[in-house]
Amino acid sequence: MKIIMLGAPGAGKGTQAKMIAEKYEIPHISTGDIFRANIKNNTELGKKAKAYMDAGQLVPDELTVALVLDRIKKADCVKGYILDGFPRTIPQADALDSALNDRGEKIEYAINVDVPDEHIIKRMSGRRACSDCGATYHVVYNPTKEEGVCDACHGSLVLRDDDKPETVKKRLEVYHEQTKPLIDHYGAKNVLHTVDGTLDIDVVFAEINKFLGE
Repeated sequence: MKIIMLGAPGAGKGTQAKMIAEKYEIPHISTGDIFRANIKNNTELGKKAKAYMDAGQLVPDELTVALVLDRIKKADCVKGYILDGFPRTIPQADALDSALNDRGEKIEYAINVDVPDEHIIKRMSGRRACSDCGATYHVVYNPTKEEGVCDACHGSLVLRDDDKPETVKKRLEVYHEQTKPLIDHYGAKNVLHTVDGTLDIDVVFAEINKFLGE
């Protein structure tokens, strides 16, 4: 079961990916986790990625693809995996398709968690994070017992720069330009499944299971 999660930042695809991973006992793989693990373990690929990141540059597609391919060769991926945050662009998708094809494999499901931009801006701008322990909340969906105070450690809550409306709008612009074309890419391969990400988390998960359980 080889799955790719698609959707705008803040659509909730990471939450669904974790739930799918737990139910079907396959690893949830994010590029961020791969980068961190390789850098921590001081691998050759990690050293190369760190050099770009330290210079404030984006890690090139070829290196990102190499890191992902290295990860999905691990023993825990024998039953499949979920890729979250990769591919982000058509060139990355083409590189992944080519590499999998060489191994006689292919992506079987591309799950698009669809949420309108205005909904995402409202959802993300309501997030709050504890400045001390990092716990996250939401002023509407997951409020703290005492406004502005972390339930876990009583630290003060802040609106992170990443969650400010102007930042979210910029991230959505990048998504529409670079990542949204992947929906057509996987649609053409007849592996695309779109779910309504504005619904309750459990309802979205139930919809996903309808086609994964086929």
